[in-house]
Amino acid sequence: MMRLWARTKAAVARRWPILRLRTILLGTLLFVAALPGFGAIFLRVYENALVRRTEAELVAQGAALAASAAVVGSGIALPAPLPAAPPAVPERYHDRVTEVDLRSSPILPPRPRAAAGAVADPAAVALAWRMMPAFQETKVTTLASILMLDRQGILLNGPQAGGSLATLPEVHAALAGVPTTVLRENAGYPARHALDWLSRAANIRLHHARPVVVEGKVVGVLLLSRSPRALFLGIYEDRGKIALGVAAIFAMLLVLSAVLSRAIVRPIEGLSRATRALASGRRVPSRQPTLQVVEIRALYEDFEQMADAIEKRSRYLRDFAASLSHEFKTPLAGISGAIELLQDHGAQMSPADSERFLANMAADARRLSRLVGRLMELARADVHVGAAQAAAQPGEILAAVADALSGEHFAVTLDLPEAMPAVSIDGDALEAVLTTLAENARQAGARSLAVTLASDGNGVRIDLVDDGPGIPEADRPRVFEPFFTSKREQGGTGLGLPIARSLLGAYGGDLALLPAATGAHFRISCPAAPPSPPPAPR
Repeated sequence: MMRLWARTKAAVARRWPILRLRTILLGTLLFVAALPGFGAIFLRVYENALVRRTEAELVAQGAALAASAAVVGSGIALPAPLPAAPPAVPERYHDRVTEVDLRSSPILPPRPRAAAGAVADPAAVALAWRMMPAFQETKVTTLASILMLDRQGILLNGPQAGGSLATLPEVHAALAGVPTTVLRENAGYPARHALDWLSRAANIRLHHARPVVVEGKVVGVLLLSRSPRALFLGIYEDRGKIALGVAAIFAMLLVLSAVLSRAIVRPIEGLSRATRALASGRRVPSRQPTLQVVEIRALYEDFEQMADAIEKRSRYLRDFAASLSHEFKTPLAGISGAIELLQDHGAQMSPADSERFLANMAADARRLSRLVGRLMELARADVHVGAAQAAAQPGEILAAVADALSGEHFAVTLDLPEAMPAVSIDGDALEAVLTTLAENARQAGARSLAVTLASDGNGVRIDLVDDGPGIPEADRPRVFEPFFTSKREQGGTGLGLPIARSLLGAYGGDLALLPAATGAHFRISCPAAPPSPPPAPR
C-alpha cells in the first residue's frame, strides 16, 4: 500500500504543471467562489428548497380546502341575529416542519390506478359535489391535482371515481388522522432537456394526503399532488438575482486577487529579484511592500539580515585573504631569498654567515607554523556551534586560570560574588578565552590582572583590567582584526583576540574592549545557563 502511494505521488509530481502563484491564488478563489453553486446543484440544496416550497404550498392548499370541507360538511346554520363577534378560537400557531428531503426521503413508484371499491358514502359524495367549484378554482390557480376520498378510501371525483386508493400509505395515514406527504415517480414526465440528469426532482411528484375532520371524526381525505418547480426553471426565474450574485462574487474575486497580488505575489517577486542580484554580487535594496503582511515582512527582515551577513562575511574574507597573503609573503620571501643566497654563494660563505641565514630560515618557518596553527584554531572557532545545553561554573574556571598563570612577576586577583550563576558556554572554551586575555596582559608588561564577575538579569559579565601600558588609542578599533598585532617581532600572530571573540560568539556571548584610565579593560559577556530541572521523584 505504501509503495502504491509512493508511486502515485511520484506520477502526480511528474505531471503536475509548474504554475505561477497568481494563477494558483486566482484558481483557488474561483474554486471557493464556485463551491456554493456546485453545492446548490450537486448537493441538492437549491432543488431541495424548491421541493420543500412545493410541499408547503400543497400543505397550505390542503389545510384550507379541508377546513372548508369540514365547515360545509358540518351543516352548521348561522344564528340569527349574528353575534357581535365570532366565537373565540384558541390560538395554536406553530411552524410545520417539512417532511420530504431529496437526500433522504424514499421515492415511491408512480401512483397505481384505483382498485375496484365498494359503494361510496352518499354524504361524502354530496360533500364532494358541493366542494367541486372550490376544487376547480384552486386547481386552475395552483395547477395541483385535487382528489377527494370518503372514509373508506373511495375516490369521489376524477377519471377514476368509484375506485379505491385505501392501500396507499399516504391515504392510510390520512384516514388515521395524520396528514402525510410522499414523493412518487412521475410516470408521465417526458425528458425535455439534456441536463435533466442533474435534477433529481425532474421526474417526481409530491402527493399530500390530508384528512377532512367533521366533529372530531375523519369523514374523508383530500389527496393533492403536484410536480415541484423544475431546477432550471427556478434558476431561470431567479436569473436576475443569480446574475447579480455572480457579478458581485466576480468583482470581489478581482479585488481579493489584486490585494493578494500586492500583499504576497509582488513582494515575493521583488525578493526573488533581490536574491538573484545578491547571488551575482550586487546588493539591491529591497523595498518593503505597500500592503504589509506579518510573514512577508518577517521574510524581508530575514533577507536583509542574511544580505548584511553575506556582505560582512564577503568583506571579512577579502580582508582576511589580503592579510593572509601579506603575513605569509614576508616569511616566504625571507626563506626564498636565503635559499637563493645559499645556492649561489653558499660555497664562498663563512660558517657564521651560513648559520645566520639558516637561523633566519628556521625562524621564518616557525612563524609560518604558528600562523598555520592559529589559522586552524580560528577556522574551528568560526565554524564552531555551541551546544544548546552547555553550562560551566565560571568561578572554578577563573580559579584554575589564576592558579596556572600567577607567578612572581604576574598576579591574578579574583573578585567573585558568593552566589555565582552558571554560564551557557563550554568550560574549555571559556578557559581558552580567559587564558588568551591573561597571556596578552602578561606579554604586554602588566604585573597584575584584576578579574571581577557580576550578574544581571540578562547574563554574566566578566571584567578583566590589567595595570600594563594599555592599548594606544589608534590601535583600539583594530584589536579584533585578524593578523593585527603590535608584537610581531616577539612572535605574535594577531589571531588570539579574533579566536576568543569567535568562541564566545558561538555560544551567544561577546568580547569587548572598554575604555580604561590605565592598562587594558576587556569585558566578557556570557548568557546565563537555564536552571537545572529538579530531579525526578523515585
